[in-house]
Amino acid sequence: MQDILTRREKRHHHPDLTKLAGWKAMQKEADLPEGRHDEERRWALRMGLTGADSIEDKSIPTFARGELPHFAGINTFLKAPYAEDVLEVANYDATVLGIPFDGGTTYRPGTRFGPQGVRKISALYTPYNYEIGVDLREQMTLCDAGDVFTIPANIEKSFDQISRAVSHVFSSGSLPIMIGGDHSIGFPCVRGIAECTSKKIGIVHFDRHADIQEKDLDERMHTTPWFHSTNLPNVPAKNLVQIGIGGWQVPREAVKVARERETNIITMGDMEKMGVDKTIEMALEMAWDGVDMVYMSFDIDSIDCGFVPGTGWPEPGGFLPREALALASGIAAEGICGMELVEVSPPYDTSDITALMGTRVIVDVLGALVSNGKMGAHKRFIDKPVTTPHGDFEGQRWSNDGPHKVGP
Repeated sequence: MQDILTRREKRHHHPDLTKLAGWKAMQKEADLPEGRHDEERRWALRMGLTGADSIEDKSIPTFARGELPHFAGINTFLKAPYAEDVLEVANYDATVLGIPFDGGTTYRPGTRFGPQGVRKISALYTPYNYEIGVDLREQMTLCDAGDVFTIPANIEKSFDQISRAVSHVFSSGSLPIMIGGDHSIGFPCVRGIAECTSKKIGIVHFDRHADIQEKDLDERMHTTPWFHSTNLPNVPAKNLVQIGIGGWQVPREAVKVARERETNIITMGDMEKMGVDKTIEMALEMAWDGVDMVYMSFDIDSIDCGFVPGTGWPEPGGFLPREALALASGIAAEGICGMELVEVSPPYDTSDITALMGTRVIVDVLGALVSNGKMGAHKRFIDKPVTTPHGDFEGQRWSNDGPHKVGP
């Protein structure tokens, strides 16, 4: 009896459970809506037939539709609806774009398969995050517009295609989320947004490499996006903030440009000394100084290569996964006008863990935008929307025997 009393007395020394994040998150879930999930299940039955008579759960269809099962279905990011008609992206808060391009790679190619890899493993996730109490399915709308048609043998034509695609999505009001691809796509992605607005844009860039030299091997490669981005009239170099830079893979040519343009570099050592919260505070202060919007570029190789082997330029000494997620979420909490996740290279990956980390970065950023009320904050700055022609088949749709006219 005495032992029981002693154990109970010890329990009183534990923290108040109602003050723990776990308890609070459990209560918060009760306030989240469920209507869209119910709607999705009804849609799945309508599109995929009702299940066999032996199936007790009557929400399960015969053909896989929607979120479940994770291992089946057509791969879109997070099992989001596929916007086959890209005019439909205007109906969604955010749009995922695959950019399967690694023509800017200088050493280990393979990131052209990054969008496929990220989409495939993203099926592992649900839209709900317990800790922050967010359900992306219920609190925002997301679609996947598929991949940009890049030209493998031509960097500049691919850049033009990328900018055109990003401009289209941004002009529609949907938030563009780009999955690369090598880091050379940073320039055409930023250019695609910048040409749709007269407002100024800052950049927060997570990486181990500076990526700001003018050329590499006589081309605009994956080591050069920020030189050309900060040449754009509304993308000031002083608002480029690079977090995690360091190690033995930062060319001196890039350092010279960073010094000349007075950009901002926070090394991995700086982050360790200051801590995550102070790093976020400093990065936001510098990126947002005098601008209207901030763009996020996340290179997966900013994370220590022990956690993300599937990348073209692995570098030891990078972020721990928890640090990376906290930093990306903290930057997104103030709002972003677009985001790219680059340098995931499935041919070098192990058990899809690099692609999984890339997926996690994206969903954490979306979760931060939703939980802080910043989803859609970029829309008010679209004052020069770009209109893209529909092509020769305007007003037509494709069937198995080619295009046919819709309507009278």
